[in-house]
Amino acid sequence: MTKLELIMGDITKLDVDVIVNAANSSLMDGGGVDGAIHRAAGPQLLEECRKIAEERQGIPGGPCPAGDAVITSAYRLPCKNVIHTVGPVWYRGGQGEAETLASCYKNSLLLAAKAGHVSIAFPNISTGIYGYPKDKAAVVAVEAVRKTLEMISGIERVVFVCFDEENYKMYQSLLALK
Repeated sequence: MTKLELIMGDITKLDVDVIVNAANSSLMDGGGVDGAIHRAAGPQLLEECRKIAEERQGIPGGPCPAGDAVITSAYRLPCKNVIHTVGPVWYRGGQGEAETLASCYKNSLLLAAKAGHVSIAFPNISTGIYGYPKDKAAVVAVEAVRKTLEMISGIERVVFVCFDEENYKMYQSLLALK
């Protein structure tokens, strides 16, 4: 059985096999968690993302459309790989945002399992500049992870990493953790 964990802290410092980056569709260095991951990993991460973006030119929605995910090396990070996934921009829930957000978690877990990883850490995808309401995003995240874990094997540990207390309390309630 997979262990679901919750921490408040810095995803770039975790002892897990793979961390998930809330990336933008161009895969280029951005703000928030994306910027923190790129800074901690070093310039080689951006160079690998550039190569992936060049290889994936012409894909509708950019090199990594919302809901999709790609995997890179981790460089100076303590993990083995980084999975970059692009969350949806919030349009009041009428543009399939929940399904796209769920795909971020599902596709990230599938990539991690395919790469043979047993532990993965997720940030709060789409809740920053993309404007997804934190409470709604937390519900989608936990449900998508639980549902995907029923379909795959190999993942032993999933860590939800919150940067703020508001998100932490929401996940704590959803995961029924004290």
